[in-house]
Amino acid sequence: MQSHSATNKPHSHMWLVGIAGLAAGLALMVYVPSLKAVSQSLFWFAAFHLIGGVVLLGSLYAAVGRRLRQRPHIVDFGWAPAWTLGPLLAAIVFLAAAVALQIAMPGWWPCSIVLTFLSANAFAGHLAATSAARPDHAPLPLVDLLPGGRGLVLDGGCGAGRTSIAVARGVCGASIVALDRFDSDYIEEGGRALLMRNLNLARIEDRVHVQQGDLTDLPFSDASFDATVSAHAIDHLGDAKTAAMREMWRVLKPGGRFLLVVWVRGWSMFAIANVLSFALATRGSWRTLALRSGFDIQLDGSFNGHFFLLLSKPAGSAPLEDPLLPSSGI
Repeated sequence: MQSHSATNKPHSHMWLVGIAGLAAGLALMVYVPSLKAVSQSLFWFAAFHLIGGVVLLGSLYAAVGRRLRQRPHIVDFGWAPAWTLGPLLAAIVFLAAAVALQIAMPGWWPCSIVLTFLSANAFAGHLAATSAARPDHAPLPLVDLLPGGRGLVLDGGCGAGRTSIAVARGVCGASIVALDRFDSDYIEEGGRALLMRNLNLARIEDRVHVQQGDLTDLPFSDASFDATVSAHAIDHLGDAKTAAMREMWRVLKPGGRFLLVVWVRGWSMFAIANVLSFALATRGSWRTLALRSGFDIQLDGSFNGHFFLLLSKPAGSAPLEDPLLPSSGI
């Protein structure tokens, strides 16, 4: 992902999880045990106090926690605790709320069923997020990014280096330029220092050149790269998506390929982000944007619950004349 920072300051995602979890934990410890139907049972009275305490401690860790011990020989892509722990805490809260509602107001059983469904969905999101945070999680789909087997590859929005490492391992003849702004705290400790550490651990630092820059205004000449790749970066740019796509087209050599991996609406993203996933673009809108940016679509599909496009720049392409491409609607 693009724009990660090496700062250790908590970011808004962690604080949101922490505040929501603290409120839910206090409710489970104070309000729910005060309900008559719950207070009459020593088991449920103690259980909700225990569950509330777990949620409180987990929320505090998600808000301000750091890894207690960094494993020195394993790459670390800087995932903040909120990303993996948040959905699990939500699953616990929803399930506890379903049980409390069923005990206190049995006639409201349809609401209990809905809360149970939300709990299962949040737990699925926890499993998905935890899997994606693992260093051995496959970061890219198996596609022929560099048919010649050798060449210069741009990783646009490299973050902590997961994609750069994957390209280096999959294409032994590739030299890589890893580009990012390195100016944000989108992922905890996800800045330049962490990137260099991971490249070192992967033993590919001699094949990767780290470059600071912006995806919407790449600091490279036209047709500089044999291939380009961007995973979970351009979809974070809002209205600047079109400019970033146009820049990726500009720096790619005619006949070169561009692998784009993005988040889209779907069940897997709903499990992780819930209603926020509805704000994501659709597969069709990404195809439209790619075509309007001058690319040909070689392949598209799903990968780890995400969407990917393998694009190519037509051989003999002339520079795009219109500096502002038509809006793609995403």
